[in-house]
Amino acid sequence: MDVGHDGDAHGRRTLAKGLGLAALAGVWVVAALLLWRTEVPDLRLPALDPRDYFSAAELKRIDDYRNVSRPLYLASLAVEILVLGLFIWKAQPLASRLERVGRGRVRTSVLVGLAVVLGVWLSGLPLAAVTHVRRRDFGLSDQGWGGWLLDQLTALGIQAVLVSIGVAGGVWLAGRLGRRWWLAGAPALAAIAVLFVVAQPLVVQPLFNRFEPLADERLTSRIEELATSMGVDVDEVLVADASRRTTTANAYIAGLGPTRRVVLYDTLLDGRFSEGEILEVSAHELAHVERRHLWKGLAWFTLLAVPGVFLLAWVTNRLGGLGPRLVPLGLALTFAYVLLTQPLANAVSRRYEAEADWLALQATHDPASAVALEQGFVRTGLVDPEPPGWVTFWFGTHPTPMQRIAMAEVDADR
Repeated sequence: MDVGHDGDAHGRRTLAKGLGLAALAGVWVVAALLLWRTEVPDLRLPALDPRDYFSAAELKRIDDYRNVSRPLYLASLAVEILVLGLFIWKAQPLASRLERVGRGRVRTSVLVGLAVVLGVWLSGLPLAAVTHVRRRDFGLSDQGWGGWLLDQLTALGIQAVLVSIGVAGGVWLAGRLGRRWWLAGAPALAAIAVLFVVAQPLVVQPLFNRFEPLADERLTSRIEELATSMGVDVDEVLVADASRRTTTANAYIAGLGPTRRVVLYDTLLDGRFSEGEILEVSAHELAHVERRHLWKGLAWFTLLAVPGVFLLAWVTNRLGGLGPRLVPLGLALTFAYVLLTQPLANAVSRRYEAEADWLALQATHDPASAVALEQGFVRTGLVDPEPPGWVTFWFGTHPTPMQRIAMAEVDADR
């Protein structure tokens, strides 16, 4: 039997696949490099001493809080890993039992996914309750247990919906397209992410907060003038009733296109922050819009989703294909992938946050308010002004408070 031609064809197919993957990798790298670029100059930020900006009593109180909150967070991650491992171990009998109710590959897979979500949530609830107690003890929250539990249940419901959509879509595509289902799964996941960001201000956020227009007409006018100077259109400046669950202050930009709005916590307006500080944080959020950081974040999500979905398909294909018994493994792989890529995602986030800080300083020309704002955030939120390097590397979504203060100080000296 002559197999020479078959061998040549196989070699050509292997070469074509290799070239295709190399081309995709090249596109990925180019896209990542373009998205990485920002307008922040090389400032060579000095190393500042937190003791020059915060009292010894304030730093001790922060340490007392963070020395427990960090282990609690790490413990919650450990519990989630253990519970996911338990579900992987018991996946086959769980899928068999739920098949009697689901009566279908996709429906049964969704039921298995919901069982995993509920199991992880229940196992993590005690640690979440301890965290709530700590927040109340340190004055970061005065929310009652009823409101806290309602928030937990609401978050569970949102997660259940998202997991159901992801599991149903993945299993359905795997059944229809076979081993190459990830080629459709990755762009579908990116599209769902865009829809979620667009719908979040209208559907998700109202589940947790009530929103009203900013009542201070003078402050509203100044924020609108600031937006105009930065080349940003702002349809609404809203205030969220964050004080129902926290005493910490914050602000954010939500939505895309017609759903975009600037949101200020009502705790930002309770007298603890000056008008200059409120304008500084507003300018920071407007800078996110001007630099299209939400869109860039979605682009990064897509860049990370493609290899992630490919990895999920590659593993599950070798175990018989994505279906009910592999849903726990699929969710565990997703969790592990997100955790392992978190340093990169957070490095991108810190870079964009630094760019927003810099553009806000250029728009307000008020570095003193920027320093005072960061001091206020640290004091009211018990934020570690200079956390350990591993915390910033793995979990830090923003530059450290001391880095942000250093940027303002450098700007003041320019």
